[in-house]
Amino acid sequence: MDRRGQQLQARLLGFRPGDALLGWLGPLFFAVVGGLLRFWQLGRPHQLVFDETYYVKQGVSLLEHGVELKWRGEGEKVDPWFTQGTPDVFVSGQGDMVVHPPVGKWIIAFGEWLFGPTSSFGWRFSVALLGTISILMIGLIARRLFRSSWLGTIAAFLTAFEGHHFVQSRTGLLDLILMFFALAAFGALLIDRDWSRERLAAKVAALPESALRGTGPWLLWRPWRLVAAVCLGLACGTKWSGLYFFAAFGLMTVFWDMGARRAVGARRWWSASVLKDGVFAGITMSAVVLGTYLASWVGWFRSESGYNRTWAVDHPDEGVQWLPPALRSLWDYHAQVLDFHEHLDSPHTYQSNPWSWMIQARPTSFFYESPKMGVDGCHVDKCSKAITSLGSVSIWWVATLALLVLVYYWAMKRDWRAGAILAGFVGGWLPWFFLQHRTIFAFYVISFQPWVILAVVFLIGLVLGPKGASAHRRRIGHLIIGAYCLVVLLNFAFYWPLWTAQVIPYEHWRWRMWFPSWV
Repeated sequence: MDRRGQQLQARLLGFRPGDALLGWLGPLFFAVVGGLLRFWQLGRPHQLVFDETYYVKQGVSLLEHGVELKWRGEGEKVDPWFTQGTPDVFVSGQGDMVVHPPVGKWIIAFGEWLFGPTSSFGWRFSVALLGTISILMIGLIARRLFRSSWLGTIAAFLTAFEGHHFVQSRTGLLDLILMFFALAAFGALLIDRDWSRERLAAKVAALPESALRGTGPWLLWRPWRLVAAVCLGLACGTKWSGLYFFAAFGLMTVFWDMGARRAVGARRWWSASVLKDGVFAGITMSAVVLGTYLASWVGWFRSESGYNRTWAVDHPDEGVQWLPPALRSLWDYHAQVLDFHEHLDSPHTYQSNPWSWMIQARPTSFFYESPKMGVDGCHVDKCSKAITSLGSVSIWWVATLALLVLVYYWAMKRDWRAGAILAGFVGGWLPWFFLQHRTIFAFYVISFQPWVILAVVFLIGLVLGPKGASAHRRRIGHLIIGAYCLVVLLNFAFYWPLWTAQVIPYEHWRWRMWFPSWV
């Protein structure tokens, strides 16, 4: 590449760390440590915890029947049958109207296929595996975002010892799976940003400067965008809230293209970013997301017993007539699910308002028992055995402050990194403010937990100072960061019993309930 191309590449990409080995080893180390913590006694308790009652049994049904079937005993407790070794609790041929797509349940089913449907370790295996991998992912993503192997390692460390991530990595629920695919899409788009800017620099360098009076060159082939679209399709196939990430990240990547074309000197950079990049990206990514989502329903398409599967045949003059019968049935199914979600407003003890999520005002209790003396290792009059999806306040409270800093740096200093992190909050948190009429819970925050970590790391980067800062400034920054990481570790150790269903004296449990709203 000639000198002009090198200058353009430096302008578009900035500094890129060259210590690839360190960039991998730090996050990989904490992924291993975090994985050991997550897999330790993963099968305990051997009970269906919180909404595992739905997804674990539905995973078994997918394995055996290809679709989710109703379980036997209307109004009866089938969980004891299931947990005591009778996984065949389903009514043959009767599909169940489930309100979430099948991807996450197929992933849970993978662990059940490996270890058997009666293994509580197997129920949670796949989610724990994705949780462990995501520690490595967020470390590598932070390294690319901040151009620092050190900050990437800190991001992996914080994720390994964060409470929400830890609890939900050890529970067979869908929300961490949604987070995993949203995070993977974000990482793919970060790679696409670098990859496309390298190509843009090379193409512009090969053109005469007069060519930039218009819109600049086309960049059609963007494979990492397609990878991101597949991941977003899988996110939507886990929970429909993946659509919000699709919208947020789609706008984010178009804004990045605008900045790139403006940086290389294209005069019509706005129209080029919309017409040459945005429209094409919107069409191709939407097609891939939709295709991936529909492919996730293959078990339902192939079945005869899936819920609503024959609706089009039974109602030939109803529904969207231009669709094939199978898709018409699926469309009506989705209309029913949407109606269910819109009217999901029954009061619940642990429901919470999204305004309170960042400060952990109302954590969700996944499991609670009160063993008496002599039962389950209790050696006092009354004990507690709990699993509470409570985030590490040492991280979440700092992230709440970091949000204000991010908004300032994005709006006032045009820091693209701050905007990228805020996009994660827009996709994972902002939509819930418009759904406050529904019964919603604080454990949903796991979907945007990686961007909480990145917000804290952004703040840590400011404390550390730029690479050109004085040795004294950097030394003070490292001391502050080291002290903060120690606080995070102590926070993790203090709440370990409430995250792993340890039997502790009731008074010890109360010590950890700092606020009345936590009880």
